Amino acid sequence: MLTNYLLKIALKGSTDFKDRTVRGKVGYLSGIIGIIVNLLLFAIKLAVGLIVSSVAVLADAFNNLSDAASSIITIIGFKLSDKPADKEHPYGHGRIEYISALIIAFLVMLVGFQFIKSSIDRIINPTPVNFEWVPFILLFVSIFFKVWLSLLNKNLGNKINSSSLKATATDAIGDVFTTSVVVISFFVSRFTTFPVDGYIGCIVAVIILYAGFNLIRDTVNPLIGEAPDAELVKELTEGVLSYDYITGVHDLIVHNYGPSRTMASIHAEIPADIPIMVIHEIIDKAERELSEKLQLHLVIHMDPICIMTEEVIKIKNEVTKAIKYNPLIKSMHDFRVIGEGDHRTLIFDIIVDAKNLGRVISEEKLKTMLCEAVKEINPHYECIITVDKEY
Repeated sequence: MLTNYLLKIALKGSTDFKDRTVRGKVGYLSGIIGIIVNLLLFAIKLAVGLIVSSVAVLADAFNNLSDAASSIITIIGFKLSDKPADKEHPYGHGRIEYISALIIAFLVMLVGFQFIKSSIDRIINPTPVNFEWVPFILLFVSIFFKVWLSLLNKNLGNKINSSSLKATATDAIGDVFTTSVVVISFFVSRFTTFPVDGYIGCIVAVIILYAGFNLIRDTVNPLIGEAPDAELVKELTEGVLSYDYITGVHDLIVHNYGPSRTMASIHAEIPADIPIMVIHEIIDKAERELSEKLQLHLVIHMDPICIMTEEVIKIKNEVTKAIKYNPLIKSMHDFRVIGEGDHRTLIFDIIVDAKNLGRVISEEKLKTMLCEAVKEINPHYECIITVDKEY
């Protein structure tokens, strides 16, 4: 309820969460709320930590301060990533959002390392923790702030499909667990002189480090170039196949230049005897409609398929049988036959299991084996084979 109210104020009635301007406003909203809440929690926990002399509470306080810094970086990241394309960056600045998330991750890990050191020192040189009810209640209440912040960022992250906000939501849930452990250790310190505070501080620090590691992993993957989302692949292939005369698709490539900045290209198989202007109009329509529907830039390459005469069908069936035995090969496409008489050149692409190619057999060795298998059908056949890797 509160989330929808805040969105209503920030967006002023706009509801198209795929729009870049709307995405930016949602990012700013998340960042501003994150700064306010985390600075408030930092102030509360810093005061409590100093009053009761607890390194675990202080560690949790500075964890909240790093979260506030993260929110500032999130706002900066959304602002910079929203800059339009220019001469030096023709595909825009969307990946800055990933870079800002990477900076956040390193800040989180820095806090974790600092408090491992402080906690170990507290274990070696124990200092009594002064339990008081008011600080205890303040710490307990702070947990609910983080629960709300996590739900808010999860909701906003899902609405605009932002990995940065989803990571912030996950981090907030981790903070809920962290603060809960701190509160328990603070309460237990009433009944024992054992340095619970130092050990709990170590646990909190390790949790912080783990959260930072996960943020780095999730941010580096799209920067390096991760495989496209399976649902997007399905929507693209089924979408292209839904248009007239398109009988097959292959060679799908997806490039991610930041959230809502995706480019894709795909080969569409069409009968070779369709008038060029007819199929060109269909391809143009498919590019335009699917680009708008899926919020990306789609380029479709027309791939004319050899007219299937009885002779070509016979040769294709023979080749299919010859290569069918190999478990690495998923499928064959773009089959063409050129030449006359006995001397024919067979041109085709195969899709192979990329995980096992190279481990089981090299690409060149595989092509050689296939050519030899085809020559067993007819020694006059030559092959030109293109290997497409399926990840």
